[in-house]
Amino acid sequence: MQNLFTPVDPPKTGRLSDAIAEHIERQIVEGRLHAGDALPAERELARLMEVSRASLREALLRLVSRELLLVRRNAGYTVAKVTAPSLTDPLLRLMDTQPKAVADVLELRQGVETLMAGLAAERATDKDQAAIAEALERMESAQAAGRAAEAADWDARLHLAIAEASHNVALVTMMRGLFLVLREHVRRARAAMLISATGEEDLRQQHRALVEAVSRNDPEGAVAAAETHLRYLRLGLCNNHEI
Repeated sequence: MQNLFTPVDPPKTGRLSDAIAEHIERQIVEGRLHAGDALPAERELARLMEVSRASLREALLRLVSRELLLVRRNAGYTVAKVTAPSLTDPLLRLMDTQPKAVADVLELRQGVETLMAGLAAERATDKDQAAIAEALERMESAQAAGRAAEAADWDARLHLAIAEASHNVALVTMMRGLFLVLREHVRRARAAMLISATGEEDLRQQHRALVEAVSRNDPEGAVAAAETHLRYLRLGLCNNHEI
């Protein structure tokens, strides 16, 4: 993580603390720092960024006030979860009562996830590839062990890891903010698919095809794999009267 924090030059106009805050914020919104990640201690962070601790502290507190960082006594600063409860809560309630809401979320996923799959295949770093591979492995392990809820959680985290690998600020922020909706939609879709005798294997192969396309830097293959997966989900949800 230390190589994320490089020296910050004093700006020609404005305050140094603003430049420091912007540097750290960029690491968060571009997906290089994730929710729950702990920042280095103040002394070390100031050394890495070659700034005074006073300017650094001012920047950190500004990010805390903007709810991008959390600070706890004796625990330092950690990256906050970026969520949008005013948006997610109504969608979660609607998915419980309105099939159209489930269909609408699927349409959103079809548009967003095909785009982010192609971008991830172009832009994923070694760290991104490792996070994607880990999510896939954990999802498959949980499913093989019959832990459906855990498998659904890692399924959603896999899609989020691909979004983060796109390094598109808007996509990453939106997918993080809608993570609870994504996870619930994934849970419903997986439940519908797993009724089928081949559902578990179909999902495994589709996710593997997507991850493999991203890993070999194949944007067209990644988009095609995402489209195949989402068309399969639509068919399964329709057949099981979820939408």
